[in-house]
Amino acid sequence: QVQLVESGGGLVQAGGSLRLSCAASGSIFSGNVMGWYRQAPGKQRDLVASITTYSSTGYADSVKGRFTISRDTAKNTVYLQMNNLKPEDTAVYYCNRNPPWRGPYGSDYWGKGTLVTVSS
Repeated sequence: QVQLVESGGGLVQAGGSLRLSCAASGSIFSGNVMGWYRQAPGKQRDLVASITTYSSTGYADSVKGRFTISRDTAKNTVYLQMNNLKPEDTAVYYCNRNPPWRGPYGSDYWGKGTLVTVSS
């Protein structure tokens, strides 16, 4: 059974920090590049960070130097440490394989995500 469960979001003031966690089923996590995505109200979902099985990382320019992605193979878990948060980071954050896991009927599978709200 495929599963993605994101947690750790909340309300934080600008300049603050949050750490997101994502528990993934082995079928999605094992041997795959994993990523954190975010979707702000009225906007498309974008990839903001990714990590390979060798822990090589990549970041969108908007979060580079502020966000850090990591993974724990023993726990099938991906983390996103977010520092110096800005109001424009407000979004629902999702984790998934990169590219996203596709179900048997051709549609991408997503968890419920976790809401991050940054106040100014």
